[in-house]
Amino acid sequence: MIDKQTENVAAESQGSDTRERILVIKLSALGDVVLAMGPFAAIRAAHPDSHITVLTTKPYVDLMKASGFFDSIAIDRRPKLTQVREVLALRRFLKNGRFDRVYDLQTSDRTGFYFKLFWPGPKPEWSGIARGCSHPHANPARDTMHTIDRVAEQLADAGIKEVPAPFLSGPDIDLERFGVRSPFVLICPGGAPHRPAKRWPAERFGLLAKKLADYRLTPVLIGTASEADVLNRIDQMCPKARNLMGRTGFLDIASLAARSVLAIGNDTGPMHIAAAAGAPSVVLFSRESDPKLSAPRGHGPNAVSIVRENDLRQLTVNRVMDVIRERLDLVD
Repeated sequence: MIDKQTENVAAESQGSDTRERILVIKLSALGDVVLAMGPFAAIRAAHPDSHITVLTTKPYVDLMKASGFFDSIAIDRRPKLTQVREVLALRRFLKNGRFDRVYDLQTSDRTGFYFKLFWPGPKPEWSGIARGCSHPHANPARDTMHTIDRVAEQLADAGIKEVPAPFLSGPDIDLERFGVRSPFVLICPGGAPHRPAKRWPAERFGLLAKKLADYRLTPVLIGTASEADVLNRIDQMCPKARNLMGRTGFLDIASLAARSVLAIGNDTGPMHIAAAAGAPSVVLFSRESDPKLSAPRGHGPNAVSIVRENDLRQLTVNRVMDVIRERLDLVD
C-alpha cells in the first residue's frame, strides 16, 4: 500500500519530530490533481511549520515533488477489500502516522472508507465528507460546483479562507532538445480513450495546425503512444507540425506551455497543466462534460476560453480559429 521508504521516514520522525502532522489525500485524476495545486498551497500556508504528507497514486509523484508543498509523499495502491494485507498496511500507515489533521481532497467513497480505518482508536481532525468527521463539507449543492470552488469552500469550513488559483511550474528546458522553434502553439488533441465524444476529430486539428502554420506559428503536438493515430494524422496533414508523442511528461508539458503563445486542446488533463502553467488556453468541450464543473482555471479571468459544441463533430475549424485570432490578435 505505502512505499517502504516513505513508511520508514514516517516511523523515524514520530519519536523526534514534535511538529503538527498533516495528511493531504489526493489520489487522481490528472485534471483534478492540477486543480488541487491552489488548495495545496493554501494548506501549506495555513500550516507553515507542520510536517505535511500527501497520499497520492504513482502517476502524480513527480507533480507532488515539484510542487514543493509536501515533506513526504506516500503512494496509495488503492487496495480492494479482498486484499487484506494491503488494507491492513494502509490502516497501519494511517494510524502510525499520528496525523493531527487530514484534508481529504479526493472526497470519494474510497477515502470515506479510509476515515473508518481509524476505528476503534482516536480519529484525527478530518476535512471532507466522511460521515462523522470533524470538519464536514456539508453543502448539499457541492456536486454542482466547480472543483476549485467546491474545494475552496471545503477548506473555508476547516478554517482556511484564502485559496489561490492553481499554479504549476516545470523546469527550464531547451526547446532545441524537442526541435521546437518559437513562436509555437501547444496542441493537445487526445483524451480518455473510453470517451471518444470528448475528442475533436483529428482531421479538424490537422486543418487547424495548417492554418496556424500559415501564421508562422509552429504547431507542437503532445500526447501518449495510445494517441498515435490522432497525432500521426495531424502530422501527416501539417508537415510543419512538431510531433512530440511520448516525449513529454507532466512537467515537460508545463515547461512547454509556459513558453508557448497559446495552448489548445480537448477537455483533457494536459490542458489543465497548460492553463496552470500560464499559457493562454482554448479548451474544446462537448456535451460529455460540463465546463461549469471542471474547466481548467488559469491566471486571470480571461486566461481560458471555452468553445462548446454538443457534438464536437459539428464544431468547425473556422469557429475555433476565430477564437484563436481574437486571443492572439492575429490579422488575416
